[in-house]
Amino acid sequence: MYKDLAFDHDDELIDELRDLDYEQGDDSLFDSDYRDLNFDDYSMDEPDIILDVPYVPTDEKIVHAMLDLAEVTSQDTLYDLGCGDGRIVVAAALERNTRGVGIDMDPMRITEAIEYAGHTGVEYLVNFFEGDLLEADFSQATVVTLYLLDLVNVQLRPRLLDELRPGTRIVSHAFDMGDWKPDQRQSCGSINIYKWIVPAKVAGTWQWQTSSGETYRVELKQKYQQLSGKAWIDGEEAQLKNALIKGDLLELVISKKANTRPVGFIMRSQGRELVAAEGKLQTTPAIKIQQNK
Repeated sequence: MYKDLAFDHDDELIDELRDLDYEQGDDSLFDSDYRDLNFDDYSMDEPDIILDVPYVPTDEKIVHAMLDLAEVTSQDTLYDLGCGDGRIVVAAALERNTRGVGIDMDPMRITEAIEYAGHTGVEYLVNFFEGDLLEADFSQATVVTLYLLDLVNVQLRPRLLDELRPGTRIVSHAFDMGDWKPDQRQSCGSINIYKWIVPAKVAGTWQWQTSSGETYRVELKQKYQQLSGKAWIDGEEAQLKNALIKGDLLELVISKKANTRPVGFIMRSQGRELVAAEGKLQTTPAIKIQQNK
């Protein structure tokens, strides 16, 4: 698909890649190979150029693998941060009728992306903007794709967690998010692709009632998608057997005692309320309450 189009790549960087026996179109570049490239110009001490990461085009097979892993459909809005020549955004529009936005700080890449979209006839579905990724507005995304460096991913991580809606999928080519562990990892040749699902923020104390008149209360602690906590039933301490968060869906499994049958709740986060997503056991939304200290 991409072979008929000509793009102006960074010749100096491509020479460095060829010294590593890497050719354009080859998906065999290991994460560790980046350690041999010259990153002297990409200092953390110079915020104006922190996102000027080396431009390495994503192989077509990786593009398709990323879109598959993110489960991109025509109902999505895809944002590609550091979009380069726009190939991920264009592929999603061309093959899945997905609306997309590409953001890159290099005006040459943005020009290439606009020309590419026009060449393939998907310009009505996509937009490309020159901008700083640390400041760009990507809050409308349902899917975010990345091919940046570890340090840039970590810089972006707080914004991704705070500004994206719960359930938004994030897929990164080759680089992870530090201690935010991926929900899924897939190998494509020698390359790892990572997927995260933005979790709702459910830390705190929640209380609700059941159809049998019992009052349930949980106190949850949260780090990314990892939950822990305590539970009470009618004021008596119970056992929180399981607590899982996936996007805006929360699953809790609670039992009165070790030898009693546990009760499961599936709730959907709606800000300061957790509403029942399944079943009729939960008769009131779980309300976030302030605990007396």
